[in-house]
Order: sequence, then structure tokens, then C-alpha cells
Amino acid sequence: MDNAVQDLPFLKMHGAGNDFVVIDARRGVRAPTAAEVRAIGDRHRGVGFDQLAVIGPGQEADADLTFWNADGSLSDACGNATRCVASLLMDEAGAERIALRTGRGVLEGVRDAGVVSVNMGPPVLNWREIPLAEDVDLDALPIEGAPSAVGMGNPHCVFFVEDAAAVDLPTFGPTIEHHPLYPQRTNVEIVQVLDRQTLRQRTWERGAGETLACGSGACAVAVAASRRGLAERRVSIRLDGGTLGLDWRDDGVWMSGPVAHVFSGTFTASFLEGAV
Repeated sequence: MDNAVQDLPFLKMHGAGNDFVVIDARRGVRAPTAAEVRAIGDRHRGVGFDQLAVIGPGQEADADLTFWNADGSLSDACGNATRCVASLLMDEAGAERIALRTGRGVLEGVRDAGVVSVNMGPPVLNWREIPLAEDVDLDALPIEGAPSAVGMGNPHCVFFVEDAAAVDLPTFGPTIEHHPLYPQRTNVEIVQVLDRQTLRQRTWERGAGETLACGSGACAVAVAASRRGLAERRVSIRLDGGTLGLDWRDDGVWMSGPVAHVFSGTFTASFLEGAV
């Protein structure tokens, strides 16, 4: 059997500046290893991404999705990547609706008047399932700043501040990502309430660092703001890379926004062979 590393085709996509490498492993293309994911995620020596999404054959849906962070760790949820892949596969099928199975469960994607939306499912509001290390008030965690905890398939810690731009996120983010209250680390959102329908968000993602946008994080922000009485259940969230629309409905948190297929390419076998 030939075990030689083969070239690996990919797409580069983004949703509101939240950028992804997408690998379609449904028809004979293999999924990357964790070492290859780390090499691909290097923005100087590879291509770089916030997350890498692998499309697999659908077992309980139209397709399966697996998400990797740039540090080679796995994630159950990535909202903007789900929207990007939903757009890609709806184009392929000539459909306006699609179902994608993720670690978060089966998520529904739809396109309406050119806008791609995905139902990210109900928020997780049980401390064991987020998960947290102990039973605490989810709307006022025992952390300086009294942030909120919300799960969206991955854990989130949401801080409400007077001025989001004033926070030194590269310094602050890692300290909260690794806080002992979050045994699996956490994404960190810094949020400024502009009015009851408009929020400003900055994000530090576990395993990725500061990103221009975070879909699951925007879902968590919408839920946290509503639970604290700071905003309506339907809001517009301004992120560094663009604006997302969030609507916390009875069937889950719906997220809408732009998607872009930037380019397609191929990782060479020689590059992949050097991944460690």
C-alpha cells in the first residue's frame, strides 16, 4: 500500500473576517492530521486560519463537519464556518436549505435573499455542560468584572464593559481562556452595549487568539445580553470584521451574515511531509 503523503486540495473562506480553511473529504480526499492542521494554520509558513473545517459524508445530515483550531485542538462548534460551508454546499446542490451534523448536533442552514443563516441550536445554560468547574451564577461569575457564562457547543465567558476598544485583549484574553473555572478553556468576549438592538463585540478564541469575528461567540453574547436585560433577543452585533445578525428564537439562536469564498488551492505533499 502506498503511504506517501498526497497533495491536499482546500478552499479559503471567511465570514465577516472570521477566516477558515475548508477541506472537502467526502470524495476520496483525506482529512488532515493534527500536525498538518498546525502547519496549515501558521500564517507565515502555511496559509493561516481561525479554524479549519473538514467536510465529511453525511450520516444523519447532508454532510458532517469537524472543526480544528489553529493550535491543533478540536472544537465542536464554529458558527461562521458552518455558515460558509452551508453556503458552499447549497450552491453545489442548488438548494436554499441544508442540514449539517457537527459536534453541536445537526444544524440547519438556510439562504434567504442572498443572506446565509444557521440555527446554532439552544444555548447551554447548565454549568456542568458548559462546562464550568463548579455551580455558580451564570450571569455573574466569580471573576473580576462579573462576566456571564454561556455554552454554544463550546464555552464562552462574556464581559460587558463601557468601552470595548479600551481592553488590552491580547493580554487579558489568555488569562481568562485558561481560568480555572473553565476546565476546557474558554472563548472570551468583550462587549459594549450601544443600544438595546446593537452591540459591539471583540473576541479572544481559545486555541486561535484574537479574531475579527466569532459566530458562536456572537450567539453567546446575544444570549448573555438578553438574560441580563441589556438587549432584546434580536440584535445586530458589530465585530472587527463585519456585522452579524442574531435572533434568539424558541428553536435556537439563529445567526446571519456575509460569507466569501476567497480562493481555492492545494497544499503540496512536500509541505505536508514537513508537518510536525
